[in-house]
Amino acid sequence: MRIVSTIGTLPASIPSPPAEWASFSLGPLTLYTYALCILAGIILALLLTVSRWKRYGGNPDVIWDVAIWAIPFGILGGRLYHVFSSPDAYFGPDGDLSRIPRIWEGGLGIWGAIAVGAVGAWIGCRRSGVRLSAFADAAAPGILLAQAVGRLGNWFNQELFGAPTTLPWGLEIDPENANFPDGVPVDTLFHPTFLYEMLWNLAGVALLLLLDKRFGLRGGMMFWAYAAYYTAGRVWIEALRIDDAELITLFGVTQRLNVWTSILVLIGAIAVLIYLGKKRKGADTPALYLPGREPAAVDSPDDATDTHKADTDETKSTTRGNLVETNGSDEPLPERDTTDPKKRENDSRS
Repeated sequence: MRIVSTIGTLPASIPSPPAEWASFSLGPLTLYTYALCILAGIILALLLTVSRWKRYGGNPDVIWDVAIWAIPFGILGGRLYHVFSSPDAYFGPDGDLSRIPRIWEGGLGIWGAIAVGAVGAWIGCRRSGVRLSAFADAAAPGILLAQAVGRLGNWFNQELFGAPTTLPWGLEIDPENANFPDGVPVDTLFHPTFLYEMLWNLAGVALLLLLDKRFGLRGGMMFWAYAAYYTAGRVWIEALRIDDAELITLFGVTQRLNVWTSILVLIGAIAVLIYLGKKRKGADTPALYLPGREPAAVDSPDDATDTHKADTDETKSTTRGNLVETNGSDEPLPERDTTDPKKRENDSRS
């Protein structure tokens, strides 16, 4: 009875954090929680990618070399896509162009981040001598993990929530917040789409790792499996959102740009997966490095000791056998008389 009464007192909603939690100051420096969530996601993604690259048999330093190019390109592309898909906030009647570089306020489009980030990754891979497909396979689960952690930033900013709902996990939004919809009662709850996507992505990380362990998805297959899984969830989650976005009408249906993009990417990802699966069937595991860029094999100390011992034994055998010994000059040493001394003494007496 005590447990039942306790459950009955729990609030049937998810509260949003206070507005002051969106940022805090350290002396003259202002830190934004959204940016910290993005940074935390990137760090976790890199650690997971490094671990997977080691398992592939590659040098983990390569991941950091590629990331130096991929991450800045990805952030730039993500911001540009967000501005393109939600132009009113920047170019509309009440728009503010100065908000475009203010990433800490929220707004990174995953498709721009992936597309432009891939360009940066390609540059990094070419410089490091690794295949882009191999890097993408290693990084795919980490990308999904970074997206999951980054969604927490939307919660702190009280943004990107869905339509009104009466579900017990409805999200509370501060009526004083600029993102609160006009003409809606102040006690309205909304779909916590940030939470839906975060949970979907975390489940996807586990699923991708399981599939990789079971089937060894390589040659780009892991990356396209990530793209197919993520877009399958993004279609229905995006359709729930009510924030301003560019609307596109196709086949008589009007939907958000991100919904159509997700559908197209989903179809394309499934097609590529089928193609790669047929191409990979019966083939060897794809190489990590570009042709001619493979790292030189380095013997371990134990191997070096064994090799030295083998060489020494071989030298002893050949210099006492078929090979002619030398004293450092080109002239051969006199042949040694290996006759038994007693026999030589008897021969001399005879």
